[in-house]
Amino acid sequence: MKLKVLGMALVAGLPMLAQADDKPDGAAVYKQHCAACHDTGAARAPTFETLQQMEPVAVVRALETGVMRVVGTFTLNGPQRVAVAEHVTGKPYDATWQAKVVNQCAPSTWPVTPDPFSKPHWNGWGVTPQNTRFQPAAMAGLDRDGVSKLTLAWAFAFPGETLAEAPPSVVDGRLFVGSRSGTVYALDAQTGCTHWTFQANAAVKGAMLVARIGEEPTPTVFFGDVAGRAYAVNAATGEQRWAVLADEHPSARLTGGFQLVDGTLFVPVSSLEEGLAADPNYACCTFRGAVAALDPATGAVRWKKHVIEQAPTEQAAGPNGRKMFGPNGAAIWSAPTIDPTLPMIYVSTGDNYSQPATATSDAIMALSRKDGTIAWTYQGLAGDAWNVACSLPDKSNCPDDEGPDHDMGSSPILVDLGNGKRAILGGQKTGVMHAIDPDNGGAVLWKTRVGKGGILGGIEWGSATDGKAVYVAVSDARWDSGRFFGDKVTLDPLHGGGIFALNLQDGKVLWQAPAVSCAGRERCSPAQTAAVTAIPGVVFSGSMSGVMRAFDTDNGTVLWEYDSVRDYDTVNGAPGRGGAIDQSGVVVVDGIVYMNSGYANWGGNPGNVLLAFKPKAD
Repeated sequence: MKLKVLGMALVAGLPMLAQADDKPDGAAVYKQHCAACHDTGAARAPTFETLQQMEPVAVVRALETGVMRVVGTFTLNGPQRVAVAEHVTGKPYDATWQAKVVNQCAPSTWPVTPDPFSKPHWNGWGVTPQNTRFQPAAMAGLDRDGVSKLTLAWAFAFPGETLAEAPPSVVDGRLFVGSRSGTVYALDAQTGCTHWTFQANAAVKGAMLVARIGEEPTPTVFFGDVAGRAYAVNAATGEQRWAVLADEHPSARLTGGFQLVDGTLFVPVSSLEEGLAADPNYACCTFRGAVAALDPATGAVRWKKHVIEQAPTEQAAGPNGRKMFGPNGAAIWSAPTIDPTLPMIYVSTGDNYSQPATATSDAIMALSRKDGTIAWTYQGLAGDAWNVACSLPDKSNCPDDEGPDHDMGSSPILVDLGNGKRAILGGQKTGVMHAIDPDNGGAVLWKTRVGKGGILGGIEWGSATDGKAVYVAVSDARWDSGRFFGDKVTLDPLHGGGIFALNLQDGKVLWQAPAVSCAGRERCSPAQTAAVTAIPGVVFSGSMSGVMRAFDTDNGTVLWEYDSVRDYDTVNGAPGRGGAIDQSGVVVVDGIVYMNSGYANWGGNPGNVLLAFKPKAD
């Protein structure tokens, strides 16, 4: 979906750097393997100052099983990983360290009610399996007047983190949320106290899905990590039920929320391989986006479908004489969408990483729920083959006729237009919102441009609809240097952002609201990359500035605004700081608005808090 850039230099085969006592020199390891990205302000590479805020064990985990595992396991050995972790954090490595559970909830029975889904809840990425991101009044428990009175009720800090990106799910009074360190938390939705924690092997970026398996009385929490593993955890206790590798490709990751329908768990698979192509010695590329259909009781794979059906084969040698492979890419970054009428799921795909480009990249696709057979494909942009090498001085792995990296990355939205007509809405990094007909092979209904587009441009994590309009936030983030990788980059505080309301029938603009100002703030962009959320009469949209706003759906008037960039006293006692807002939108349940704040990637302000807001009493 977004630019998928590795956060360290990809240099293989280098000798181990050691001190006189044979202990690796962490500073030397960092300089040789890491500084090329972390000291230059490269996108998605946390700065050295940001790394200092982390715990050594979290750095080592990222290098061994997490987002940096390809570098950490193929380039560094165990002592080097520990040495560089101690160097960048300035703390001694303690393998037994883990986020201490403070503010433990009193023991309680859960679920509270026989049917926990009969109470107000927000479950998974888009509230409904159709990914509308619209919370009805009975579930929201909040109206325009209540929104205008929102005030901070409590703050929870993810200990030692610099990113707060995973969207929470709330079911029967419990809030379930993942974190960058891989710790999954079950919190009390009213107070923020902790019921239990679970440690995944890598960062948990996607939404939690809470569901029952068959007739079992206790629900299960389903989620994935950025090392390609899918998990099932007892929602009452945090005990693991199963964990499976959903895709064996070394760069595979699970970033989108899961869907469970008719006894099958649908898992989307994305990748960071286009970042590996930054290394001129890397043979690009062999990953293909996929959907895995799992047995929710065991994790067993029932079927798996690559959205590029042809397996990668060796192509003509690249400019550096190295082998190149294709076709590849078309990662599925976001949650699938379920059709309640037809036995179909809909997914959106990203770009190809090298030539040949395929007809299923930058696309919305319809797949059979029974076996993954592709029913039809709508392509938003043809010929988009791109990887990170295209933005570096050494373009050895950049494909000929490179594309603009304009993924169709956000979850498709299925909406009823009335009169028996339906539409799938798909936002793209081109800055175009597409409306297509799911009952007519994906035929175009309308297309509306709301942004200029770009590598971090256009429509990023997704829109929302209340059945009357679709509310579309615009990113169009830019950097002062004009580049997003390789030079010291600074977010451009003057470009990007804004939100549009489009008529569902024809895509015409009903209203638009300008971006929030970044005047006087460092590491600031007005870009609105995070997902949009709607409730009756209100739509919420946050920005990389760290400001969350609520708009009147009738005219775009700002009803509420909250600047989250500050320090917080937290319910769990860990240091808390707000920052840029990205990826997850707000979650509204039973009169409470939940939101994450803090996103160090792209040059934004780091942070680590989950915030809860309630209307102030009159």
